[in-house]
Amino acid sequence: MNDFLLWLGLDAWRPVLTALLLPPVPFIALVLVGARLFSRYRARAWLVVLLGCLGIWAMCTTAAGNALTHWLLPPTRSLTTNEVADLKKAPRTAIVVLGGGYRELAPEYGVSDLGFLSLERLRYATWLSRQTELPVMFAGGRGHGSPPGQSEAEIAARVAERDFGRTLRWTETESRDTRENALRALPILHRDGIERVVVVTHGFHMPRALDNFRKAAALSAPNMQIVAAPMGINPWFRPRVIDFFPTRAGYMQVSVVVHEFFGRLIGA
Repeated sequence: MNDFLLWLGLDAWRPVLTALLLPPVPFIALVLVGARLFSRYRARAWLVVLLGCLGIWAMCTTAAGNALTHWLLPPTRSLTTNEVADLKKAPRTAIVVLGGGYRELAPEYGVSDLGFLSLERLRYATWLSRQTELPVMFAGGRGHGSPPGQSEAEIAARVAERDFGRTLRWTETESRDTRENALRALPILHRDGIERVVVVTHGFHMPRALDNFRKAAALSAPNMQIVAAPMGINPWFRPRVIDFFPTRAGYMQVSVVVHEFFGRLIGA
């Protein structure tokens, strides 16, 4: 599906298409359809409007966010203390951090900066690098439809050195999505003799990341071992009454999960 969109030349329109597919747009469309039906089918119109309103309500709740996370995305787990210790002994191994967004300008710094998702991933990767003494690559260019400018990996290299006191061994600066992260990063590492890649990203993003890295490895580095190192995982919990009420955190979680589901579906 991803290749088909690129073939159609719709890569620049991907942010718009994504926005139309993600909540709340489908539920707003339901409400509008229901309003249009009022003149002829009053009972059906009320049903459609109520479904749209319930959808808007549900998409803002933590309960829905947690349920969708566990239904739509395969569960992942963090590395254990023993697994981290084993990585310290692993030869020809590198940590790869996947970009999660950036800010064109952070006025407080006077320059571009990483978004909070990328910053969390970079923080964990630098911590993991200290524990294991493994080198780090940051993979991330500029998203589909973005104007020219500094790549996310270049921003990450500056942040890693300035804020975490770590120098990135590699920066992959051309990729626009997770699929391209994998396709462009693995050949660079393979040429440098790396045989094992520790992928660092958020738990909700890891299923899509693993899909793409395994496919890319089969194409350019068949013997490359892919190790998942997810972070920021939300454990399953028994919902409370308050979790069925709309919150900003609930809205963000639902949006992220649905975005990841569609991204994995099209192979982006």
